[in-house]
Amino acid sequence: MKHDQSTFDRRTVLRTAAVLSAGLAGCLNGSTETGDGTTTPNDDSDEQGILRQVAVEGTELGVELGSVADVDRVNLIQPNGELFGTREVAAGVQQVSFEIGTAYDPGEYRILAVQNGETAAETSLEIRPQLEIVDVGLFRNNPDKPWDEVYGESETNRVKNSEAYVEVRNMGNGPDAVVELRFSGDVPHLAEHYEGSGLHGIDHIVVPPEERTNLFSSTFPFGPKLGDDGMGCSINENQGEFNVMIESMVTGREVTKTFRVTYSGSEEMRDCDIDISVT
Repeated sequence: MKHDQSTFDRRTVLRTAAVLSAGLAGCLNGSTETGDGTTTPNDDSDEQGILRQVAVEGTELGVELGSVADVDRVNLIQPNGELFGTREVAAGVQQVSFEIGTAYDPGEYRILAVQNGETAAETSLEIRPQLEIVDVGLFRNNPDKPWDEVYGESETNRVKNSEAYVEVRNMGNGPDAVVELRFSGDVPHLAEHYEGSGLHGIDHIVVPPEERTNLFSSTFPFGPKLGDDGMGCSINENQGEFNVMIESMVTGREVTKTFRVTYSGSEEMRDCDIDISVT
């Protein structure tokens, strides 16, 4: 989700800036650190301080300057001490932003307001994503999802019944992207060899901070039983557990969640009743 610099939302900044380090209070003139870790001016005047707020929204880090801030540029320093980027500040400008994308290194970033080659103000912000798997759903149980938009209207319900969506959320304050989606355990169609990301039609999906995103599979995990390994459907009931794994682009870590599953009502997967719940 892309945000224009000129519409940098102050309410969103106040909400997402809770992760500002305690050192911010000493760097902002006349500022107060609130109980939730957010640093704000002591009053509503725009003349309080140089670096008023710093926060990540979408894939950008936004910096709000005080209305009387007289600085030439703003520098963003990476956790390793190297310069990430610099933004020139024209007269009257109160907002600048840095596109950090999903190829940044998590950690503490320093923001420096520079005037005549000297640092006029400085603060820091810990930027880290935190991906979590929330839910798994099927076409037969969730027809309101954009299945036709993802897989195409020409695809039959049999094909869409074989795929699944996985809902993920980013609980951190930094953007991330999912680069792999995998299923294991008691699903009917266990792919012997994965090709690509496991995401339908794409190699990665960006998950902005504090947002949720649906991932759509490309490996037919709930298709017809593959060999003797996968669990099939039964007239009575087959119960089991399966795992969903996603991989983070930013951290390189794998996130896994286990779900219970019950297959019943048919010998064929196309007519099977499938009930999925969190363990």
